[in-house]
Amino acid sequence: MLANTSFHCGTAPPSPLLRSLQSHKWSRLHRALALLRHRKPAISPLTTPITAPLNPRTCVRALTETKGSVDGAQYASQPFSVKIPVGDRHILVESGYIGRQASGAVMVTDGETIVYTSVCLADDPSEPSDFFPLSVNYQERFSAAGRTSGGFFKREGRAKDHEVLTCRLIDRPLRPTMLKGFYHETQILAWVLSYDGLHSPDSLAVTAAGIALALSEVPNSKIVAGVRIGMVDNNFIVNPTTKQMEKSELDLVLAGTDSAILMIEGYCDFLPEEKLLQAVEVGHCAVQTICKEVEALVKIYGKAKRLEAIRLPPPELYRHVEDIAGNELVKALQIRNKIPRRKALSSLEDNVLAILMEKGLVSQNEALGVAEIIPELLEEEEEEDEEVVVDGEVDEGDVHIKPISRKIVPLLFSEVDVRLVFKEVTSIFLRRRIVEGGKRSDGRTPTGIRSINSRCGLLPRAHGSALFTRGETQSLAVVTLGDKQMAQRIDNLVDEEEVKRFYLQYSFPPSCVGEVGRMGAPSRREIGHGMLAERALEPILPSEDDFPYTIRLESTITESNGSSSMASVCGGCLALQDAGVPVKCLIAGIAMGLVLDTEEFGGDGLPLILSDITGSEDASGDMDFKVAGNENSVTAFQMDIKVGGITLPIMKQALLQASEGRKLILAEMLNSSPPPAKKLSNHAPLIHVMKVKPDKVNVIIGSGGKKVKSIIEQTGVESIEAQDDGVVKITAKDLASLEKSKAIISKLTMVPSVGDVFRNCEIKSIAPYGVFVEIAPGREGLCHISELSGEWLPKAEDAFKVGDRLDVKLIEINEKGQLRLSHRALLPDSERTSNPAKDSGSSQIAAGNDSSEGKGAIKKVASSLKDGKPSEDKHGQDGSTLSKLSSPSKKVVKSQDSLTNLGNTTKSIAPAKDGSSVDKEKRKKTYVRPVTGIVNGETKVG
Repeated sequence: MLANTSFHCGTAPPSPLLRSLQSHKWSRLHRALALLRHRKPAISPLTTPITAPLNPRTCVRALTETKGSVDGAQYASQPFSVKIPVGDRHILVESGYIGRQASGAVMVTDGETIVYTSVCLADDPSEPSDFFPLSVNYQERFSAAGRTSGGFFKREGRAKDHEVLTCRLIDRPLRPTMLKGFYHETQILAWVLSYDGLHSPDSLAVTAAGIALALSEVPNSKIVAGVRIGMVDNNFIVNPTTKQMEKSELDLVLAGTDSAILMIEGYCDFLPEEKLLQAVEVGHCAVQTICKEVEALVKIYGKAKRLEAIRLPPPELYRHVEDIAGNELVKALQIRNKIPRRKALSSLEDNVLAILMEKGLVSQNEALGVAEIIPELLEEEEEEDEEVVVDGEVDEGDVHIKPISRKIVPLLFSEVDVRLVFKEVTSIFLRRRIVEGGKRSDGRTPTGIRSINSRCGLLPRAHGSALFTRGETQSLAVVTLGDKQMAQRIDNLVDEEEVKRFYLQYSFPPSCVGEVGRMGAPSRREIGHGMLAERALEPILPSEDDFPYTIRLESTITESNGSSSMASVCGGCLALQDAGVPVKCLIAGIAMGLVLDTEEFGGDGLPLILSDITGSEDASGDMDFKVAGNENSVTAFQMDIKVGGITLPIMKQALLQASEGRKLILAEMLNSSPPPAKKLSNHAPLIHVMKVKPDKVNVIIGSGGKKVKSIIEQTGVESIEAQDDGVVKITAKDLASLEKSKAIISKLTMVPSVGDVFRNCEIKSIAPYGVFVEIAPGREGLCHISELSGEWLPKAEDAFKVGDRLDVKLIEINEKGQLRLSHRALLPDSERTSNPAKDSGSSQIAAGNDSSEGKGAIKKVASSLKDGKPSEDKHGQDGSTLSKLSSPSKKVVKSQDSLTNLGNTTKSIAPAKDGSSVDKEKRKKTYVRPVTGIVNGETKVG
């Protein structure tokens, strides 16, 4: 087939010819294609290994074994399964069972967690670009854990943030291994088909994608694998379980090849750089083991790589661009500011393109590429000694083509190639300026830090704000405080709803780089940079017990020229302080760059580490290593490599240089003007945390939440959150509404004790024998007619009516929990002279006297008034009627309950002087809260 014909890298693509050959209107060429289809190509890249590297910066790994074919099509992959050791266990790799039509497909199993990954590539190449057309999608199926989506449609929808982060973990290490010049769109799809809750699928998905890509036809330079490293009790664990990660001080995901590290991302709780390097070394050893096993599989089961599809710009074009723009490039790269430098480079690029067009070296018509291919086809036809037909006539049998003399066609460059080469030449000149001259575009040395300026309290109505500027990178950080309702809820694969009380949202509008762009949902880059900054700041936050607020931190990038995520860390830390969040310490972030092969640019050959890189140094450099932490340790890190990988010594040098840079940045953050307020804003909500008995939570909530809603409406607070453990959080905008709601909840959940005094209580109903008084919302007690006044009352309604308010004192709690109140016990002594016996007992209760000798016996007297007349006492031994409860002949004394710690009270009823006693079986424990005192006429219950 024509697809198997070998083309030189510098020639134009044969797409115009393919279109003409496949068209039935061009019958002669179509028949020529039919003839070629039956011919065996002289050189087939599917069967002949290519040893010469097509890209000077990457190495091509050739396959030595191939599969048979029928009509040019490869057989389906042979099924296989193999176990690969990873850490203290094995993972199972299977292929050839499902997804057999994909270019590469594997299922990788760890425990009972299964990840299925497929790799496919487009048949036709896309337009050449400096960005490899690779897309990665990762999805966690809820059915993997025996669940379904919580949404209305009951199916998985838009990718969640943690799925997007996993996509980035897969994409970042694979992209550097892709060979330049391969423009066929490649898609990697990964699904979590089974999840056991113990073995994390994200790091497993990185390894699955690396294996699937190695088995596929996509040309890449190295096999990639990934692992997670945890640290428990100072011991490193490869691919730890979720239970082990709960105790881990480190969460590191590492991906690499058998010889180098390509990507690391991790978070830790102030881990020293030495420990981090040890963790990276352990992880790389595990990756090397996986890569060696996979390499053996690829030699047996891997498909031949489509190396014939690689198309690189011709080497002559580099010389032309450098000759035209070399001197001007040196001047343009010395411009300090980003926008003028970018405009100068853009103008220079257009100038180079115009000059090449004037010289006739740039093709303005894609069809011109056909002239370079037709002679080759005709030359092959001549070798077959085909019969020549005069005037190009075609016989009905064989195909006859009239020979045409070969013409020398001048080499033409496409416009896309010119732009690609100009960008690479610019990168070479930038590297040469840094290595040879020791100066960067903005005049800094390799270890220099850009100028820093920070301001706090920029926004008067925000709870906290800070504007952090480092060179031409600027972050506006804003903090908002709220209650638990403001927390971020995440529907994850486990059957538990994850609630985040701190989250950072990063936005990168096109205006920050002086461009016009589309605004929409957060991009994958924004989600990734936001998570990096969030995890960097998380270790310095106080616990929820110390600071019961939900914290939302927004970082809007208003200017960008490198390291905007690390600017978000610095600005976010200052904004947290400005909002009054008691952070443990200051955190700063810095991005490190790298020029790996310095000998190529006039150096000594040793790697050159760059501190605080700019956007151009990121694009033209070999590494982007972001490190956040304080002066001595690290909280978050992320490294992306654009070359074949780096070694541990290079990483160690970068970490040490990053530590020195962070110290300088932290010192500048202390000079913020104005400084952080370090106190709650007047516009921030107030949150009061109180503790009630867990069995009282339902009393606060009420049936269907009616009670808590009525409290919110009555007091004007923003929210009331009652937890099952008895913790109640009240959120309000002002102190008055907060105190009002707190008083209502205190009364609702109050556990009354004998001796408590309740002021201004409302009479809810009146009975012949007394009145029922509401001492707390929903809690009433009986004030007997004998306890209403110092004088004898024939009827309670003679002195009181419903709605009246009076002060009462709790004098008894019976076995059923019913309350007996007394108003007479609070009257002045002069008003209680009619019943000295009663007064004596009441005084004893009011004073809280608890006789250790069992004094104060109780003789229960049940009385009722019918038609205003006293009824007979059924318990009276002599059968006489009681005209007055205060009769000296019927002396009643109430004993005060003994209070113990934590309000545990056991009623002790001593025998009366006359020998009567109460049945011991009726004694019960009553839990009450000790009274702490009376303030402003209200009883304060602890």
